[in-house]
Amino acid sequence: MARNSVCAVLIFLLAGVVHAGDLNEILAKVKAASGGAAWDAIRTARSKMTISVGGLTGTGEALDDVTLGRYVDHFKLGPMSGAEGYDGTVAWSQDASGQSRAEEGGDGRLGAVNESYRRAYGFWYPERWPAQIEDAGTQEENGRQFFVVRITPKGGRPFDLWIDAATMLVDRTVEKAAIETRTTFQTDYRAVGGVKMAFAERSTNGDPRYDQRATVESVEFNVPVEDSAFKLPAPPPPDFALAGGKTSTTVPFELVNNHIYVDVRLNGKGPYRLMCDTGGANIVTPELAKELGLSSEGAFEGRGVGEKSEDVGVTKVEKLEIGDATIANQVFMVFALGPFGAVEGVPQLGLVGYEVFKRFVATVDYEKKLLTLSLPSAFDYHGTGTIVPFTFNEHIPQVEGSLDGIAGKFDIDTGARDSVSILAPFAEQHGLKEHYGTTVAAVTGWGVGGPARGLVTRARTLRLGTLEVAGPLVDLSQQKKGAFIDPYVAGNVGAGVLKRFNVTFDYGRQRLIFEPNANYARPDAYDRAGMWINRDSEGFEVVDVVAGGPAEAAGLKVGDRITAIGGTPAGRLSLPVVRERFRTEPVGTKVKLTIRRDGKERSLKVVLRDLVPE
Repeated sequence: MARNSVCAVLIFLLAGVVHAGDLNEILAKVKAASGGAAWDAIRTARSKMTISVGGLTGTGEALDDVTLGRYVDHFKLGPMSGAEGYDGTVAWSQDASGQSRAEEGGDGRLGAVNESYRRAYGFWYPERWPAQIEDAGTQEENGRQFFVVRITPKGGRPFDLWIDAATMLVDRTVEKAAIETRTTFQTDYRAVGGVKMAFAERSTNGDPRYDQRATVESVEFNVPVEDSAFKLPAPPPPDFALAGGKTSTTVPFELVNNHIYVDVRLNGKGPYRLMCDTGGANIVTPELAKELGLSSEGAFEGRGVGEKSEDVGVTKVEKLEIGDATIANQVFMVFALGPFGAVEGVPQLGLVGYEVFKRFVATVDYEKKLLTLSLPSAFDYHGTGTIVPFTFNEHIPQVEGSLDGIAGKFDIDTGARDSVSILAPFAEQHGLKEHYGTTVAAVTGWGVGGPARGLVTRARTLRLGTLEVAGPLVDLSQQKKGAFIDPYVAGNVGAGVLKRFNVTFDYGRQRLIFEPNANYARPDAYDRAGMWINRDSEGFEVVDVVAGGPAEAAGLKVGDRITAIGGTPAGRLSLPVVRERFRTEPVGTKVKLTIRRDGKERSLKVVLRDLVPE
């Protein structure tokens, strides 16, 4: 759940009309009106609550060390359960199977710092947590007037308190996170133990379908707490194993559109060919869930690189198998990936990734197309590869690096087909469009929420830790919503770079190992046809045409259907193979296309050429 949502217990109460410019007076009145000196005696708090989100109802519990800002929240919601906390130094999260990780990458720590500040009542007790406090003016909404106070805790990020000018109660907090702005409304104020707090809360990103609600059932102050309650939990008993006493298992995989597909058995059925994404959640389609007899619960928000979001349900799988490896009792998202099949050109049944990689040391041999899963206790690396440490940005490994000398944090993502995608805020902050000059505007990828657009160019050097990669293709994202608007991440490194190496993902030791393979020196070539095509019932649909590119020069338009290539019916051709052909066949190659437009067929000839020189 969101850090500032269902488990929050801090609510502020104001009394009397004050001038918005005198912030110290406002905050002093907050304390006086909501209990005054009674707050000075409060050291800890435990709250129990009912929570609801996505059509599911469950329970939550929050434990706060008020004087130090330490906290831990637990929740249970349908088949999901988990926890998150902050011990004053480390922010962490724990999933339904008990697996935990420190949240050090992305904006995880910033969100935890802000939550810690609020739970420590830092605006009353600056000695507990210093902050910059500013007058953010006044707002009017539906006939109501609000004073707005902007607070930036030390080590955190800005958030706003909206204070109702009529009641002088804090009506809401507003905080901009990585990819969304979340507003948390507080109502139903009650007196407890000499102080006042809200017993109802609604947290929203603006779409009411995904609102998170909490109703406080009980509050206790000054309960005994142990330091261990706030620490990153120890690993749970193993829920994974390898058959026959083995220490590793190796399975083949297919590399399709730079995506890894492996055979997976679920609840003893299959095998099913699922995509393998290092940072991805477990996913099955509704059709596969039905085949497995699994029921889907809830409707949560799913986001990706596209600008739309989609409803995602949840279910539980008792047994997941890859080769001789098994994992028990896994939560799976239930998500309609069917439309993505038209993008990939192969049927989409689901996805596995983070939960597998978190338990095993995973080596992806891109050269021989083999995936090896090893028991962490038996893995001891003595090779000559480059070792790169990482932190977690939620599920995704994130490394310190640079692009042509510009430093930033880069997510490592086997689920991305591109080489390097630079996120929109980083590209704008560093003027990369102007820096690189000539770019190609195009659809550069596709994911949850639809197509992603960017400006494609070529960099001189990508550095990941001490590893250097020469001449990678780079797309500068132009997205306005979705994962690629995160201001805390420089870029996403995908399989276009990763496949130059055999890569070991050692999540337990938080390190990546890169060993150059036969692909290492191969040029990183860009599409030479200048168009993006997807599979459809007539063959291939043209969904994007690069201005001034070969496809446009040949007369192709968005919406055209390619029904044959070189005389071969498109229905007999593989979309990934066609894309590879457009990318790698020599400059000057003439490709004859038969297209259907407005019910009529015509022949066109595309002459391949480099749009992004090597």
